[in-house]
Amino acid sequence: MPLLVEGRRVRLPQSAGDLVRAHPPLEERARLLRGQSVQQVGPQGLLYVQQRELAVTSPKDGSISILGSDDATTCHIVVLRHTGNGATCLTHCDGTDTKAEVPLIMNSIKSFSDHTQCGRLEVHLVGGFRDDRQLSQKLTHQLLSEFDRQEDDIHLVTLCVTELNDREENKNHFPVIYGIAVNIKTAEIYRASFQDRGPEEELRAARALTGGPMISIYDAKTEQLRIGPYSWMPFPHVDFWLQQDDKQILENLSTSPLAEPPHFVEHIRSTLMFLKKYPSPTNTLFPGNKALLYKKNEDGLWEKSSSPQS
Repeated sequence: MPLLVEGRRVRLPQSAGDLVRAHPPLEERARLLRGQSVQQVGPQGLLYVQQRELAVTSPKDGSISILGSDDATTCHIVVLRHTGNGATCLTHCDGTDTKAEVPLIMNSIKSFSDHTQCGRLEVHLVGGFRDDRQLSQKLTHQLLSEFDRQEDDIHLVTLCVTELNDREENKNHFPVIYGIAVNIKTAEIYRASFQDRGPEEELRAARALTGGPMISIYDAKTEQLRIGPYSWMPFPHVDFWLQQDDKQILENLSTSPLAEPPHFVEHIRSTLMFLKKYPSPTNTLFPGNKALLYKKNEDGLWEKSSSPQS
């Protein structure tokens, strides 16, 4: 069964704007979300999700209480939640392979089902804006179409994407919301930004920049963040890119140069430096080709935990 709004099947294709105009509760929810002030989320109990990463957990998790992601310009942040068992998945989609990613999101939630019949699947889509290349619009369309293609009933509860998440300033367009968090215990979704994007922020960013696919990074059963082992090819012309000025990096390595957050170029430079230092990560970053494991300590902060047998 398909994507539903207020219990009725969504007629696709149609733009996000048309969709909310046909369903006033969706429009109201988007308006309320846009109107919120941005909350700074601290590292305690937080699992930060980077681009092309997916994390899923439930209210039974003793370590993680918040999933979050930000720095989405043309990207969309997707939250899928089962109202019966509270299993919640958050992912940061960039449109690389939406067709493969939506089934991953669905399966991540299904892996939690205590075969509970009560409750329903609810999806929340946030991000993107009216960008010149219409990448946001394309991604919105892909996500709505793929969720509509799934066998299960999926209830669209929040749609704050593309034209619904757009503001104009001096004839340039920007997203209103760049980041959100979801409280696993209460199911509240709110505008958020994050100082702490770790652990292994550069390593995870390097994997995405070198074209790694969407992956799940967290094992809710063991309450461990599992990173790698990853492999990538040396980044082409890394020295050339590191010599370029900020304007060149923005124009060539961003999907939306005018709308990026202020730290974007610094983030790309540090990721390129990392890729220069580790052109082939397998043995240098993952000794014995084993995953790096992290667990939350008593203060709610990430700590490296001992590596398992591979």
